[in-house]
Amino acid sequence: MFDLSRLSRIRTESLAGLTVSLALVPEAVAFAFVVGVHPLVGLYAAFIVGLITSLTGGRPGMISGATGSMAVVMVSLVSENGIEYLFFTVVAMGVIQIVVGALRLGNLIRMVPFPVMLGFVNGLAIVIVLAQLESFKIEGADGTKSWLPFADLAILIGLIAATMAVIYLLPRVSKRVPAALVGIVVVSAAVILGNIDTPTVGDLASISGGLPPFSVPDVPFNLETFRIILPFAFILAGIGLIESLLTLSLIDGITETKGQKNRECMSQGLANVVTGFFGGMGGCAMIGQSMINIKAGARWRLSGILAASFLLAFILFASSLIEQIPIAALVGVMFVVVIGTFSWSSLRILHKVPLSDALVMVLVSAVTVATDLAIAVVVGVIVSALVFAWKTARHIYVDAGVGTTLHRRVYNLHGQLCFASVSTFRDLFDPANDPDEVVINFANSRVWDHSGMEAIVELAQRYGRARKRLHLLNLSPNCQEMLQKANVLGPRDTEGNPSYRVAVSDLGDSD
Repeated sequence: MFDLSRLSRIRTESLAGLTVSLALVPEAVAFAFVVGVHPLVGLYAAFIVGLITSLTGGRPGMISGATGSMAVVMVSLVSENGIEYLFFTVVAMGVIQIVVGALRLGNLIRMVPFPVMLGFVNGLAIVIVLAQLESFKIEGADGTKSWLPFADLAILIGLIAATMAVIYLLPRVSKRVPAALVGIVVVSAAVILGNIDTPTVGDLASISGGLPPFSVPDVPFNLETFRIILPFAFILAGIGLIESLLTLSLIDGITETKGQKNRECMSQGLANVVTGFFGGMGGCAMIGQSMINIKAGARWRLSGILAASFLLAFILFASSLIEQIPIAALVGVMFVVVIGTFSWSSLRILHKVPLSDALVMVLVSAVTVATDLAIAVVVGVIVSALVFAWKTARHIYVDAGVGTTLHRRVYNLHGQLCFASVSTFRDLFDPANDPDEVVINFANSRVWDHSGMEAIVELAQRYGRARKRLHLLNLSPNCQEMLQKANVLGPRDTEGNPSYRVAVSDLGDSD
């Protein structure tokens, strides 16, 4: 029996892939210009990285290609050493990413707090908007850029508004065709038939070319070469993986599915290795194009495969047609993506969440716009960790437990014992004035690290010097194991030093 639902899904994936491919062209060309290389270097990267990650990646529906966050890092490498060093760096970057995935380090993305995620999304949305504003400018003879003349600016804004109107209004009539695709076609037809003078893709550069050629990067294979490329390779690998994994997590949330992070790391690495040997500038996941794809209804790998295939077809056979697409139509699509990507709810809850979370959110967004994504995420994670450590240090305390008598004091410990709270922990006890037997109940506490263990050892020493006996109750198995390895638990040592004699036992009767 013929499966109509499957046919409908294939049609949705195909149209989504076509829409994405059209949006990939100006982005790839623009990023190639940023790096200072031929536009085909960016287009080849978009094709190869997009195809391989769609086939082998850990997140169906996610689109990868040349990105601005990586392009800005490549500028100095290309200007100082040439394009061949870029290709070799892209290969090295890919190898690093494969190793990260093989070591299953992709799961570390789970350590990124939610406020950092919101800051990343909002910051990247702002970056996309700022990138589109370049279309409103014209480059003068001296290389400086200025705003378009009023008449040209008005036409551009009008076409952008028309594209956005089609995208927003069409779904009310029909959802059979991606609204973004219809918007591009309608506005392109209006420009061509109306002979409207407005910048087109062809004004950026010609996208005509052949198949990407295989070539081993022409660089000296020596230590000096590795000294040059390795710092860039590690930075690019980090940026690429962070942006890819955060985009993966974002799509996971939208689609209520779960991607494979480590598989995506290895897929991104494989794609970049291949790209480096075929004259591409490398890439990673693209949040803008991924959102276009997902909002168009794509959920399979097919959309990404077709997007890459369409892009290659444009380069080989349809460059003259694609070059007639007005930039305004593509800018309109990206503006709609930005509106849908920006977390507007984060603005409404900004005054409701803890002040520390709000500051992290704003900080990550600002750093993303001012520098790059990798730095922003690292800063966000560090600040969040420091805030957590501060809160942990302040929320450890004791209260009197059942079993406290004249000769015994029972402390119920609450909170987490770790590096941040050890100072507060020390101040909770008074060996000099406590009775001869002291019990610390860890039922409501947990020892997290070596600093916490050392704090227990130090406390045992203090009670030992005061000739008093210390009992520890309800220690976790992991903590007991750590203390046993440190020779804190168990029989008295051969020298009879009472400082390391700590009993772990049930609370019995006492006189």
